[in-house]
Amino acid sequence: MTRPIALLTDFGLDDTYVAQMKAVLAGIAPDALVLDISHAVRPHDIAHGAFLLETALPVLPAGTVVIAVVDPGVGGERAAVVLVTPRTILVGPDNGILWPQAAAARAADEPADFFELTNSGYWRDQVSNTFHGRDVFAPVGARLALAGDDELNALLSDMGRPLEAARRLELERAAELDGKLRGRVLHQDRFGNLVTNIRGEQIPDPGNAAVLVEDGARVLELGAPARTYSQYDHLVALVGSAGYLELAIPSGSAARLFGARAQTLQITVRTSRRTSPE
Repeated sequence: MTRPIALLTDFGLDDTYVAQMKAVLAGIAPDALVLDISHAVRPHDIAHGAFLLETALPVLPAGTVVIAVVDPGVGGERAAVVLVTPRTILVGPDNGILWPQAAAARAADEPADFFELTNSGYWRDQVSNTFHGRDVFAPVGARLALAGDDELNALLSDMGRPLEAARRLELERAAELDGKLRGRVLHQDRFGNLVTNIRGEQIPDPGNAAVLVEDGARVLELGAPARTYSQYDHLVALVGSAGYLELAIPSGSAARLFGARAQTLQITVRTSRRTSPE
């Protein structure tokens, strides 16, 4: 059975880059189900790509081949790699975009093995110095999708060699200090919701918590996280479907409210509500 293939890139949809990658996949693994995680990663923003990848991986079918291409160093000295974890096979540049998944697996005492792709026989015949997504990662991902579990190790050994020192990237996590969580906005979704790096499970008692938004010299106290977007008719904080605290305006846009300042907001969650901000 052919494995599903999932794509994450910063290519956008204005150009033909995504279609070219899918054409290569179809030529090698025509029966593969191809899923689009996102093609709206901020251009060249490796950490943003790694964050979006983290939000999508838990719902992907086991055994999915993920091709993640946010590759400002394309054509340079960075390696092309495969990361194998118990649930997912990930293909992409060795620039840190895959590292958080390796770190998460190892933190759970699960294997996470990197392989450097060195055998160009698995790539397209002509490899552009500016488009390894099409010419290296897509053909490798397609061939991995065709491999059964009993064939995978031999295929990886033929594609390349184990890589001991993959490039690391530590995603910025919310800091906890004196009983308070401090985080910031990492992502703006299509609806204008501002997704922070504060995980819902980091808030031990949501009903007795208070969320503060520092917008320059102004501090907005939002009270306890809401349960739904429609619970109030003003700016709210709530834990979204990916498990991260978000700022949202029902039927509106928190991103539009804050504009360019959204990326500079400081978000604080304290464990007990007060009548006025500190």
